[in-house]
Amino acid sequence: MNDEFYYLGKITKLYSYKGEVVFYFDVDDVSDYKNLDVVFIDIKGDVIPFMIEKISFSKSNAATVKLMDIDTEADARHLLNSSLYLPIETLPKLDGNKFYFHEVIGFEIWDKEHGYVGVIERIIDDTAQPIFEIKDNYTEILLPIVDHFIDKVDRKEKKIHVIFPDGLLELYRDEEDDDEDDEYDID
Repeated sequence: MNDEFYYLGKITKLYSYKGEVVFYFDVDDVSDYKNLDVVFIDIKGDVIPFMIEKISFSKSNAATVKLMDIDTEADARHLLNSSLYLPIETLPKLDGNKFYFHEVIGFEIWDKEHGYVGVIERIIDDTAQPIFEIKDNYTEILLPIVDHFIDKVDRKEKKIHVIFPDGLLELYRDEEDDDEDDEYDID
């Protein structure tokens, strides 16, 4: 998928013989999408816009949707399991310490104790816990994206101030002890 769109969710099942389907929204706040009038559907690698005729939210992040010109169960069946997208510019604005993953790529990471750490190269989000992948020259540093590790997001300066857990940053930086006199006898 290209950088112009963000993943919204998926068409999970058929709802009626009149072509209605069920959307699952993979978002934090589904209320931002209650007035959705168009959605982009990935059909065999092409992102095609579909007008929404009717949308009815049921429980949690699911909605029953009637798409314009999808009038039969057979028409709807072709869309089953398709991914849903919207243009990046339609994302609701976030403030404070909340951010979209794509928004912080290239931001600097600053640790409260150690200062400058590096630049966010990418976000690994296919794990149980999303992770910042930070590059510091040739070193790759991984930091789980956990609310209590994030002290401040400064969008203007493109910096995220964090608090690394004790010892984690030192593991990556391979900071040596000042005791150079340590010797190891191997017999």
